[in-house]
Amino acid sequence: MKATLSALTLAALTLLAGATAPAFAAEPAAAAAADGDWRMVAHDYGNTRFSPLGEITPANLNKLSLAFTFSTGVLRGHEAAPVVADNTMFIVTPYPNLVYALDLTKPGAPQKWKYDPKPRASAQGVACCDVVNRGLVYADGKIFFNTLDMDTIALDAATGKELWRTRLGSIDKGETVTMAPIVVKGKVLVGNSGGELGVRGWLTALDANTGKIAWRAYSTGPDKEVLIGPSFKPFYAQDRGKDLGTRSWPGDSWKIGGGTVWGFLTYDPETDLVYYGTGNPGPWNPEQRPGDNKWTSGIFARKPDTGEAVWYYQWSPHDLHDYDGVNENVLAEMPIDGKQRKVILHPDRNGYLYVLDRASGQVLSASPYATITTSTRVDLQTGKLVYNPAKDPQAGKAVRDICPASSGAKDWQPSAWSPRTKLLYLPMQNICQDAETFETSYIAGTPYVGASIKQYAGPGGHRGEFAAWDPVARKKVWSIKENFPVWSGALATAGDVVFYGTMDGWFKGLDGKTGKLLWQYKVGSGIIGQPVSYRGPDGKQYVAVLSGIGGWAGTIVAGEIDPRDGTAATGMINLTRDLPKYTAKGGMLYVFALP
Repeated sequence: MKATLSALTLAALTLLAGATAPAFAAEPAAAAAADGDWRMVAHDYGNTRFSPLGEITPANLNKLSLAFTFSTGVLRGHEAAPVVADNTMFIVTPYPNLVYALDLTKPGAPQKWKYDPKPRASAQGVACCDVVNRGLVYADGKIFFNTLDMDTIALDAATGKELWRTRLGSIDKGETVTMAPIVVKGKVLVGNSGGELGVRGWLTALDANTGKIAWRAYSTGPDKEVLIGPSFKPFYAQDRGKDLGTRSWPGDSWKIGGGTVWGFLTYDPETDLVYYGTGNPGPWNPEQRPGDNKWTSGIFARKPDTGEAVWYYQWSPHDLHDYDGVNENVLAEMPIDGKQRKVILHPDRNGYLYVLDRASGQVLSASPYATITTSTRVDLQTGKLVYNPAKDPQAGKAVRDICPASSGAKDWQPSAWSPRTKLLYLPMQNICQDAETFETSYIAGTPYVGASIKQYAGPGGHRGEFAAWDPVARKKVWSIKENFPVWSGALATAGDVVFYGTMDGWFKGLDGKTGKLLWQYKVGSGIIGQPVSYRGPDGKQYVAVLSGIGGWAGTIVAGEIDPRDGTAATGMINLTRDLPKYTAKGGMLYVFALP
């Protein structure tokens, strides 16, 4: 789920599979690694959020100090990462999706240019989970970003001049875009949001030079629209067969079945595959959609040139609890059963940390990393999640102690992988819920959920956690308990330091090996953004993060929701009703460096 019911109330396309990629010179990942830039939200195609800069270490971290700040002038949830290229920092805000370019060569990083896309205000009324935007991407002298009202826009990075603008969908159907695009082989890849409004999910590729749509791959429907053809070879038997995207749904319900694509995308040049997760099926009431509900709450591997699917795996078949499968997929290499493997690391909302083979989608391990009551295990022979029937929703019956809650053991907030410590750093929550489902009707552009939820703190009483996970040993190495869900991204660096932010406004730096807190700084609003690190024009290493409370977890502040209704924001208000005592609205960039 990407939204809150209260937030919601607040607020035939020609498939050109097979089209050839136009000339497009730069690939951001390689450049970023070479010069200390941070050109895409995850730093690199592998989604590692690892900086190769090592000037800041556990030994000097306590000397980190504020270098400069910048107010975005926007008060909603800031979930984006700053992007740095050619001595310029680029920022995109939540709606109204302003883009700023800051000159890093001058004291205080003054504004070079500002671009206002002027999205339609009515988009706010269908946005799920606040009007967030998770970032932009720099490639080949251009900035690419999405607006809440479904436009993808290319700007000249030097001047801010609009180069092209392409509308991808309709807010009248409840569609929005909140994800950060990436650029692969001359194509800008963008997915849609709106799974709680009966939106049919898709991933679309646009020509980076012209904005022309190259291909679109739907997450539900017949094979020809999901771009499933002769190349599709899923590892597990249950994912094989013709038109499972329609046959695993009752009637035509796949047309309003969700599977939106609002998380982070990963690209592996070695396999030449793009990996991404698909969102929850709709509605939440599972009794209205018997079947596995392909291809929702799973992961696709596709060819970037044509969009053809190569394999698929479903984390949560017939998703019972809104366990969107969109969490990040991180590329790594590690020994598995005595053999070096190239793998995908995926901490899912359902509470298991999966290790998959990149080429085939085979599940090599699936280990619980949080409290789980909704399932008992993942069967490694069949790949199937084994549900606990005692926690299955039944219309008209209150089911209690559902763990993880619908917000998951970890939601969209991205982890970071260090190839030095061999640890995955996880921003997490510790949340369970009570749920009651009911039959609901589909009306385009309105909530299509069918569930009443109350979320609350899990075992131990803390609501958040930041943890280091060893995917080879399949265990937690260390963790820090937090009062609120850790809704920010993580950052790991070559200095073996890790950073994350808290919803009550602390930006923290830890020893990546031990988890010891070595430095923290109180900012003006809660942090739900993604920290980054870059080398400035003066050769120094900098760390930057956006503050600005909001998103699903911060809706009570950003959306000014009445705390007396615990079921508001699909039960998140029951969990965070005390948050306004700790923080307030305010979008601000904070940048830190050693003296």
